[in-house]
Amino acid sequence: MRALTVSLVQGATRWHDAAGNRAYYGDLARGLAGRGSDLVVLPETFLSGFTNETLHNAERMDGEALPWLRDLAAGIGAVITGSIVVRVGERYFNRLLWMRPDGTFEFYDKRHLFRMADEHTRYAGGEQRLIVELNGWRICPLVCYDLRFPVWIRNRRNAEATGGMDYDLVLFVANWPQPRRHAWRTLLRARAIENLCYCAGVNRVGRDGNDLAYAGDSAVLDMLGEPLVELGAQEQTVTVTLDAAPLLAHRQRFPAWMDADDFELRI
Repeated sequence: MRALTVSLVQGATRWHDAAGNRAYYGDLARGLAGRGSDLVVLPETFLSGFTNETLHNAERMDGEALPWLRDLAAGIGAVITGSIVVRVGERYFNRLLWMRPDGTFEFYDKRHLFRMADEHTRYAGGEQRLIVELNGWRICPLVCYDLRFPVWIRNRRNAEATGGMDYDLVLFVANWPQPRRHAWRTLLRARAIENLCYCAGVNRVGRDGNDLAYAGDSAVLDMLGEPLVELGAQEQTVTVTLDAAPLLAHRQRFPAWMDADDFELRI
């Protein structure tokens, strides 16, 4: 596990403006050139804002979004991740894309749909968690409301993995409104502590087309829930390098995974 350099892009997503957001987030991401980033993280639904107006805001997998993201990743030489609204046949997904500089990619469909905003009436939920590898690290990328569901996120012992567990970094891309910022900040810390891993969360700022305010509060936390970096409520990019040595030492010194309960998850 080599050092992993992660850049957070906390932006003010333009409402229902895919072209504008491609230009906006493209400029912010290209501004990270020279920082040695291995991974660049954008917010949830960064091409549209968090919307239930799926018909006119959804991207297709053979549309403009993927080639743009592919070119951006190649240009800055880093993996780029974030979620967009995707249409597949007659169904819509809040789909996280994991785009590598060589043009290969993975995706994860948001499992937990935000009932309070009727997301479950417009979108289909995912059925499989994604684990990806980068610099020898195993990373579990998730989307916003997933943060509230620790069973889905649960990190388990994996003797075949270099870090000894399913993943070493859990990350969340989000449009998490300001009124619930205490929950965002608290749950990010809880997920890091209980899963013996680093945790990163990237939220947006500004106001959306529903007049919801977003306070940012993007952060990277260590396995003790201590912040390595915390952002405020303004447009901001930040880069932090994660070291595997203290993570592995903590897991050996404090092997809580050995006392965890076994269970099976039914989808």
